[in-house]
Amino acid sequence: MSSSGGEHGGGSIRFGSASARWVLAATVLGSGIAFLDGTVVNVALPAISGDLGTSVGGLQWIVNAYLVTLSALLLLGGSLGDRFGRRRIFVIGLIGFSVASALCGLAPSSEVLIAARALQGVGGALLVPGSLAIIAATFDPGDRGKAIGAWSGLAGVASSIGPFVGGWLIDAGSWRLVFFLNVPLAAVAIAIAARHVPETKSSSSAPLDVLGALLVTIGFAAASFALIEHGGTPSAAAGLVGVLALAGFAAVQRRSAHPMVPLRIFESHQFTGANLVTFAVYAGLGGGLFLMVLQLQTTLGYSALEAGAALVPFTILMLLLSPAAGELGQRIGPRLPMTVGPVVAAVGLFLLAGVTEGSTYVSSVLPGIVVFGLGMALLVAPLTAAVLGGVADDLAGIASGINNAVARLAGLVAVAALPPLAGIAGHGALDVGLDAGFAAAIRIAAAVTAAGGLIAVVMVRRGAALSVVAHPSVEHACHDPALAGRGG
Repeated sequence: MSSSGGEHGGGSIRFGSASARWVLAATVLGSGIAFLDGTVVNVALPAISGDLGTSVGGLQWIVNAYLVTLSALLLLGGSLGDRFGRRRIFVIGLIGFSVASALCGLAPSSEVLIAARALQGVGGALLVPGSLAIIAATFDPGDRGKAIGAWSGLAGVASSIGPFVGGWLIDAGSWRLVFFLNVPLAAVAIAIAARHVPETKSSSSAPLDVLGALLVTIGFAAASFALIEHGGTPSAAAGLVGVLALAGFAAVQRRSAHPMVPLRIFESHQFTGANLVTFAVYAGLGGGLFLMVLQLQTTLGYSALEAGAALVPFTILMLLLSPAAGELGQRIGPRLPMTVGPVVAAVGLFLLAGVTEGSTYVSSVLPGIVVFGLGMALLVAPLTAAVLGGVADDLAGIASGINNAVARLAGLVAVAALPPLAGIAGHGALDVGLDAGFAAAIRIAAAVTAAGGLIAVVMVRRGAALSVVAHPSVEHACHDPALAGRGG
């Protein structure tokens, strides 16, 4: 079965039917392996370090190699699905992700693991945009909201169980099982998609911005190298390459008739402000959680399962409170929650900066995790609304994609920059200097997060009546063409 048309074409699948269940199963499984991978790899880092002798800098690369390719190629992945078929690109992404996951599990060295993680990011950039795009294109317009809500709820469950599953696999067997788990899950998703998911395409014939995608990938990778491998001629040269590549990307976007990132979208004061808030807050989130999981296992002696379980209250708060925060933002406008949320989250991070050797979970870790989760839950749904409310309807899809890429870029920068800024040696062993630099790094992350609230005061309007997606707590996990037609 195949159909074509724009993103809001007349899909015919009704929610609750057998066809709907199959489509949801494929898309939830497909996006779920990316969510699962994102939540468990941090938990696996100390085990990887112990097995492969990986330094702090190597662990930074294991995280960032994936984020470089994923954040740089997300928008291109969505465009490829629109052009060549969403199911086809979704399946190709699943195949690539599962092959790369197997390579990660078999990696004999840190260098091979880093390369395989970069390939995982390429696969993720193909499959992640396709999950919601398939739902948007195949479900009846009247049932699309229910389908997205079901997808996001199930995806949230995958995120919440990830730390338990990953921690158990690591403690019971090996960190390699975390990656091997993706292979059978992807195989089931591929089989369901091939048999039960209709093919859909966009009617647009706009050329793909391959040059833009290449330049932004080089720019992100070079900038990450300069931050992680700071000091010396290679780092300076990488920094220069990164600046030139990103400048070239901006030039290509400005001159192209069909850019991957239409720069006119940043003429919206609110859209630009919302993305600056996103960058600040997700830098705090990405860098803070990266170091927190390492601190729990390396300094406090937690097992992988215990470290993963320690963060579960954060996920639960996000899932339970984000819908209510979205309704609040709709009534009073996004400005106040986007101001208060980052400040509350920053307080949570400041509390976590006090976690050191001898700290107990209930007195030291849990309070910071809870306050941090409350702040993020208050923020994320209104932030999503502000992003979408800051642009015209015909740019909402690309606006969502840009915002998700910004969130990932923020994590990439934070993971690369926080350790050297706090004096944690990138080339040192994991258990050397982490505790000494941990508090400083978390305080930096907290200050950056709080800055997001100040940006919101200046750049986000007071107005209410902004639309909110279902369960926006997981919206940042995907480029979301379901929300509106693609711009550019």
